[in-house]
Amino acid sequence: MAIAGGGQHSEAKLFRLCPLWTSSPSNSTQNVHHSQGNNNSASYSKTVSSVARSLLLPPRRRLRLDPSSYLYFPYEPGKQVRSAVRLKNTTKSHVAFKFQTTAPKSCYMRPPGGILAPGESLIATVFKFVEQPESNEKMSDMKKKVKFKIMSLKVKEGVDYVPELFDEQKDLVVVERILRVIFIHPERRSPALEKLERQLAEADAAVEARKKPPAEAGPRVVNEGLVLDEWKERREKYLARQQVQAVDSV
Repeated sequence: MAIAGGGQHSEAKLFRLCPLWTSSPSNSTQNVHHSQGNNNSASYSKTVSSVARSLLLPPRRRLRLDPSSYLYFPYEPGKQVRSAVRLKNTTKSHVAFKFQTTAPKSCYMRPPGGILAPGESLIATVFKFVEQPESNEKMSDMKKKVKFKIMSLKVKEGVDYVPELFDEQKDLVVVERILRVIFIHPERRSPALEKLERQLAEADAAVEARKKPPAEAGPRVVNEGLVLDEWKERREKYLARQQVQAVDSV
């Protein structure tokens, strides 16, 4: 008897330790509702997270740039040098682009802006006058001075490019890239220099082709002549100041 009584006590104790084994239908129903509530909460959390990501993620780029992060210039102090970057419209819409620079007095772009059809590309040429380094100025400090920003804007087919488009629809403007300057040795052969020479040759050929009656309508370029005239005037003033300073120092 003592043994039997001890067995019942042990079984009762065992069931108390493992209540899930004797769960009632009502408990099962509560567990199902609780599980469904957790699933709904998880689904809601995922929805909120997806909305938050859509708001925080940067907009998709419209242009593919090559080079993608830098503009390579031959380092020739006292001379006007050139760089190049290829822009390609990777969307199914017409895209307007525009250049800006932190050094408008010593740099200009050709073309400064335009419109690319879907899949269309062009090579933009960037002109820069390389100033003589100041005393104790390092080349790394010179590179930090100049940056180039490329912006894009979706437009309707047939729209003519004007810079004011970016002011009128500034909420829809995307900053594609901010390009930094890299100086390379003009007489030391390197992959960067060879690629730059190929792109410049292609850009020059495209400029010559635009002077002839085009078989097809290409990228619309505006105010190129005005930009060139303004740059020429600035460069002449700069060279005149350099000559005056040289005479004064003598």
